[in-house]
Amino acid sequence: MLPDIKSLTREEIETQFKDWKEPAFRVTQLLDWLYARRATNWDAMSNLPKALREKLRQQFSLQILELARKQGAGDTTQKFLWKLADGSFIESVLIPANPALYGEASDRHTLCISTQVGCAYGCKFCASGLDGWKRNLGVHEIIGQILAVERWHLLQPKEESLEPTANRVVNNIVVMGMGEPLANYDNLIKALKILNAPWGGGIGARKITISTSGLAPQIRKLAVEPLQFRLAISLHGATDEVRNRIMPVNRKYPLSELAAACEDYQKLKGRMITLEYILIAGINDSLEQTRPLATLAKRLYAKVNLIPYNKVEGLPWVRPADEVCERFLAALEKLEVTATLRREKGGDIDAACGQLRLKTERGMARSH
Repeated sequence: MLPDIKSLTREEIETQFKDWKEPAFRVTQLLDWLYARRATNWDAMSNLPKALREKLRQQFSLQILELARKQGAGDTTQKFLWKLADGSFIESVLIPANPALYGEASDRHTLCISTQVGCAYGCKFCASGLDGWKRNLGVHEIIGQILAVERWHLLQPKEESLEPTANRVVNNIVVMGMGEPLANYDNLIKALKILNAPWGGGIGARKITISTSGLAPQIRKLAVEPLQFRLAISLHGATDEVRNRIMPVNRKYPLSELAAACEDYQKLKGRMITLEYILIAGINDSLEQTRPLATLAKRLYAKVNLIPYNKVEGLPWVRPADEVCERFLAALEKLEVTATLRREKGGDIDAACGQLRLKTERGMARSH
């Protein structure tokens, strides 16, 4: 398959256009079609000469994510299941305005995006890796999720559409969907640089949060990246005993090593880290966990984001009662930790990542 044009940076396109002896302004026109107008085919690019469009068609593909299914929640959270060119499925979730969980101000419209088809890291509570890891997403497939959601939004009736900001509906990105983002490091960083660039997505680096289950070497690598992306750690346990039970990655990078990598990140970036903590009944929701969690949060100058577990079909885990979650939050606050408890977002739409894909793929397998 031809390389997708969206996997190229501006500089790479400029080099190609120089080879073709095309004037520099044509690059700006092409990028406008790709990222501002979100064109879906070469013929739409009416101000590019036909001969240039033909060269582009022969050299590059222009892949569009196909919307396979969509679920809308009562709280206006929208979950998208995308079909890729090879028939694989991935998910993205559009989350409406939130109190500032990830950004400086209120997050207007946050898109949670995927970086892999499946996941190799096998966290015991997660649907994303239940059928294993298939492949990394390409740069264009990571970027394509944002463009596809914005195309979908433009087709909505006016009274149902979200209020866009500066021609974009997505103004915060959370890389917390299917897959381990830092296991697809190079493609992820290139995609985020394109989404950050003024000629691309125009989304500020501080409005982009990268989540990891704890890949210590890649956290250190991320620390020396010039852009100020935010970092979130999918922690889900404040002791090695708990993390070993539910997160196999902890055996390779135990908490001591993960915390040291986060400290190195902090020293270089000086930015607050978020510790994501999914509360699972009987596993990590006892008040005994609050003290080691508070110690770690203070050591890393981190805030804690508590997320009640979203039930996954076929897995034994359940969410704690609301009062247990509230008590856990209160205990952390008493220990002087900045913490938030995510009140329901998307629980009525299989919002735990990977669930919609799993149901769809298994349904398709049964029908054949």
